[in-house]
Amino acid sequence: MNWKLINPLNWRKSFLLLVLGGFVFVWFAFIDTYSLLTRYQLSERKEDLKLKTRQLEAETVELKDKIEDLKSDSALLERIAREKYGMRKEGDVVYKIREQE
Repeated sequence: MNWKLINPLNWRKSFLLLVLGGFVFVWFAFIDTYSLLTRYQLSERKEDLKLKTRQLEAETVELKDKIEDLKSDSALLERIAREKYGMRKEGDVVYKIREQE
């Protein structure tokens, strides 16, 4: 067997640099904690979280508007209390209607 081919000290410098560069590339692309794959997954998650943040901010604005409407419009507040929570005014007559099965 030819030991010169197996011994890395006898290889050309360009081949050694190519092997070292390949190893470094594989390391940073796939093995490292902050590999390219991990960075891609994190950037995708970041975009999803940004989208969710924008949606929640829009929902917050909508809810704040509803709160302001309820604070300023007592008729709306009364209507919601009657419809949603079944509350009644003093003197109101409540009729319960059963649905036929």
